[in-house]
Amino acid sequence: MLKPMPLSQAQSLPFWRRPVTLLFVMALTMPIAFNAWSALLNNFVIEVADFDGADIGLLHTVREIPGFLAVGVIAVIIFVREQVLAMISLMLLGVATAVTAWFPSLGGLLFVTLFSSIGFHYYETVNQSLQLQWLPKDRAPQVLGWLVAMGSASTLVVYGLIVLTWDRFDLSYNTVFMAAGGLTAVLALFCLIAYPQFDAPTPQTKKIVLRRRYWLYYALQFMAGARRQIFVVFAGFMMVERFGFEVHHLTSLYLINLIINMAAAPLLGKAVAVFGERRTLIFEYLGLAIVFAAYGGIYWFGWGVLLAAILYVIDHVLFALALALKTYFQKIADPADIAPTAAVAFTINHIAAVFLPALLGLLWVVSPGAVFGLAAGMALISLALSLLIPRHPEPGNETIFSKYAPAPAE
Repeated sequence: MLKPMPLSQAQSLPFWRRPVTLLFVMALTMPIAFNAWSALLNNFVIEVADFDGADIGLLHTVREIPGFLAVGVIAVIIFVREQVLAMISLMLLGVATAVTAWFPSLGGLLFVTLFSSIGFHYYETVNQSLQLQWLPKDRAPQVLGWLVAMGSASTLVVYGLIVLTWDRFDLSYNTVFMAAGGLTAVLALFCLIAYPQFDAPTPQTKKIVLRRRYWLYYALQFMAGARRQIFVVFAGFMMVERFGFEVHHLTSLYLINLIINMAAAPLLGKAVAVFGERRTLIFEYLGLAIVFAAYGGIYWFGWGVLLAAILYVIDHVLFALALALKTYFQKIADPADIAPTAAVAFTINHIAAVFLPALLGLLWVVSPGAVFGLAAGMALISLALSLLIPRHPEPGNETIFSKYAPAPAE
């Protein structure tokens, strides 16, 4: 095995083999499988597997279990480098996506979704860690914004191909799942072989890290996970169940959303650098509270499909501002804590995800509007928490209360 290359020497490599380029290739690769799966899922489970709201809630609960167990990444990276684990996880996501249509039943879909989710969540955990280790603090917000834009561009291609070819060539679910999942697996294998192993300047702590001074970051991660579940599980499901969207209709909405995100994400990254994490997150959570309340109004007051589509796009744009939560942690963290805290944060982010989709799936059957009303309340709690972020976060100044309290013993 070749000796790992320090980041300081990586600039001597050809541009396409450098660490930042690898981050962009990874940002391009993951959405191919994940978003093809997402674009087809709601129609597949309704048309082929005959799901109702309770079934889709259960599916997403199972999908989030590996996220809840993401803290297990700490044990894995004792034996496997983070960069290698990212590629193996991407390959698992690709293979599991490829065979999704082979399991057109509740039990079968729960099984294959669990494996694809292990790949997705372990990849996301180590990817976030690598981003914060490899990107300098002064450039992180802008580069993270461009990485979001790259992911959006990749997803745009996936959705565009589905829209253009689904009806014209009478594609099957199996064809699309196999093509998207297979391509992700092949690209991940290429990255594993073609790129050197890069060493970050600070060795990572390979044990669970829980620090009292990170409490606000943990709280914001918990609320983000709970709030995100409602959007991921029920916003798209609403478009199919209430408004009768077909695959190409829903994917067309995704395309509009992605085009806007491709243009907006780099600007949002720059906005975080200019206005800071506190103001950015306040704006995000206030906007999300309004959007979710309006979602509820669609059911309570009979508002129409055009408003639902507009809200869906706004929702995605606001979620892109979540990169500010990453850079907030990067600014307050001990550099050695990034990998273990990324794993802990993913677990915290998914605590609510283990039970919330199934419970809200039952509530959905009774009152869909109440589900979105609950999400608006969660966004307001996140807003209150974001007010506790200082204007200039750094170690020792993690919250607005830090200057009034003695440094906690770790």
